[in-house]
Amino acid sequence: MEALADKRRAMSITVVKALVALVPACLLFSGSLVLFFRAKTVSCLMQLLGAVCLVLVVLAHVSEALHLFPWMHWGLEHSVGHYVDFWSAVLGLTLFPTGYLLGALAKRHP
Repeated sequence: MEALADKRRAMSITVVKALVALVPACLLFSGSLVLFFRAKTVSCLMQLLGAVCLVLVVLAHVSEALHLFPWMHWGLEHSVGHYVDFWSAVLGLTLFPTGYLLGALAKRHP
């Protein structure tokens, strides 16, 4: 019985961490969306796509913590959930900073 309580406590902590991470990811997404609608440039699009990928990473962790979509086998190596999480993180951490850098360089040299 105590092991079950520990497991539930660990799961609730994981859910809280994932939901806390959702706040900055959604802020990045919102800011990128506003920026994209103001200036439809390639750099803004890259930032927006990167932010979407980062939100997808956080949603993957929320889904894993809540055991949603069990057919994706979240957290298991070589599973659909693993690859969704991994490639979303790679793309998000590549596209967002690259788009930001290109946007900053474009503003610097008109």
